[in-house]
Amino acid sequence: MRVVVQRVSESKVVIEGEVVASIGQGVLVLLGITNEDTQEDIDWLCRKIVNLRIFNDASGIMNNSLLEIDGEVIVVSQFTLHASTKKGNRPSYINAAKPLVAKPLYNLFKSSLQTYVSKPVQSGEFGADMKVSLVNDGPVTIIIDSKNKQ
Repeated sequence: MRVVVQRVSESKVVIEGEVVASIGQGVLVLLGITNEDTQEDIDWLCRKIVNLRIFNDASGIMNNSLLEIDGEVIVVSQFTLHASTKKGNRPSYINAAKPLVAKPLYNLFKSSLQTYVSKPVQSGEFGADMKVSLVNDGPVTIIIDSKNKQ
């Protein structure tokens, strides 16, 4: 499982002209899923995301977590995070899980993340053509892979 976590001052997801998710200060999480991902990957990533110290404290130092600032979350499925660009110029998505596997894991990820935060986890719609906008605060963008815990 791979995520891109972006610290935002605001973010929203629009599908067919309708806003389906909108947050203020918090994180936008782009989520890519493979066939090998499990509940263990979900649990590890959720704990990591909510405890990342990427928000400024009173001194302006990134020392606070999403939990400490009572921030909000939007999760968006993003199979392209597992693109392979090894050969040629057309990315291969062979490593990304097919919807039959990915959608249940996506839903599990959202519900697991919800257990950590005190606000509803907003989300896009799995498989939809979405327009995602954000104001990346900092900018702060962190890439985390549950199979490569560095």
